[in-house]
Amino acid sequence: MTILEYLDEKHCHYSVTEHKPIYTAGQLATVEHVPARKVAKPVAVRADGKYYLCVLPADRKIDLYAVQKHLQAKNVRLASEHEMESLFGDSELGAEPPLGNLYDLPTLMDKKLAKDKRIVFQAGSHDRAVWMSMSEYKRLANPAVFAFSYPEALDEIESMPLDPYFYDPYNF
Repeated sequence: MTILEYLDEKHCHYSVTEHKPIYTAGQLATVEHVPARKVAKPVAVRADGKYYLCVLPADRKIDLYAVQKHLQAKNVRLASEHEMESLFGDSELGAEPPLGNLYDLPTLMDKKLAKDKRIVFQAGSHDRAVWMSMSEYKRLANPAVFAFSYPEALDEIESMPLDPYFYDPYNF
């Protein structure tokens, strides 16, 4: 069953847009002309042998430790590409929809994404997107909502070398 068939079966209110093929959630934000925080980015994880679908804003990264703590799991890791292909067989790799229940996966949603009134996400292909209200998404996905992300920009800052001479209080 495709994502659109699933949405119709569940009597969801949604709209579909078509665009040139894109391959990241950030690119989806660009082609849909929305802030990246409104794009739902799905990330599959494996926690103690069980798969979960984590959904977070496109401009954030997953904090695996926060997921591990919430799930009270010993081991949490990202799903591999091979695992993603087997979990989401009807979707193109990298264009999975953020609806875990469509694939019998529990859905976890980051609090930052839950604040938005409308979201957009890939519709199982690299050239289509689905728009829906947050209330409709929550009704459909029934996600557990908690904080498990951090800004992407933090990675860039942390990777910068520390320069003790960067701040010069005598140079105004």
